[in-house]
Amino acid sequence: MPRAPYNPMGTTALITGASSGIGAGYAHELAQRGADLVLVARRQDRLEALAVDLAEKYGTVSTVIPLDLTAGDAVPELVADLTNRNIAIGTLVNSAGFGTIGAFVHTDAARQLEQLRLNVIALTHLTHALLPDLVDTAARHPHAAALVNLASTAAFQPMPHMSVYAASKAYVLSFTESLWYETRSTGLKVTAVCPGFVDTEFASVAGSTTPYRSLTVERVIHSTCSALDRRVTPPQVIVGKRNALLARAVVLSPRRAVLSIAARRH
Repeated sequence: MPRAPYNPMGTTALITGASSGIGAGYAHELAQRGADLVLVARRQDRLEALAVDLAEKYGTVSTVIPLDLTAGDAVPELVADLTNRNIAIGTLVNSAGFGTIGAFVHTDAARQLEQLRLNVIALTHLTHALLPDLVDTAARHPHAAALVNLASTAAFQPMPHMSVYAASKAYVLSFTESLWYETRSTGLKVTAVCPGFVDTEFASVAGSTTPYRSLTVERVIHSTCSALDRRVTPPQVIVGKRNALLARAVVLSPRRAVLSIAARRH
């Protein structure tokens, strides 16, 4: 398969949700590939520890910006901070997000709205704000610019008991695929990464005690980079052969059957 390795050396990548899990995994990978980083999440202590670790391992310069992206003014505040620091972003990884588990009628409305603000609104707002920089970087540095949005295999079907989460990830997938098409002539590498359950804090934050077959963070990062290293980056990356088969089977299955199967998983 034709390759054009993603090489962000000499550019800056911004990663949301960088304090743990998949976001921290992307930080290590991009630092190893030579990018400087802007690390964004709520937990400042974890971000600062990560920045020290990245500097020691890869010589990376990391800018730590502790921020709650669910706040209404968070994205304008972040963009203004980048402008004041004269930081242009060449790669954006929207990794921040969370889910909730339970019948919608019994869930906390404020928590569901917070989920939408992070998974959908902040991702959209930040992407819109930084996309001109990403496209400009792609024009000046071939194969150095990327937009990676973390979706999920939940994006491929409705999921009773995780209704808002699945809907939010369906949005992320559709939105990213559209941007992939709109920017296809610019050289920007755009993809939506769709893992299933990953061995992170996700389940505990969502309130689940159900054991799931989980992917490793390393597997997610490897699949992402394999896609970014292709000459034509695909608009979506489904992590894991089993997940890919299940996602594609959904398209061919009756909708009611899909709902019933999805409901039995929680």
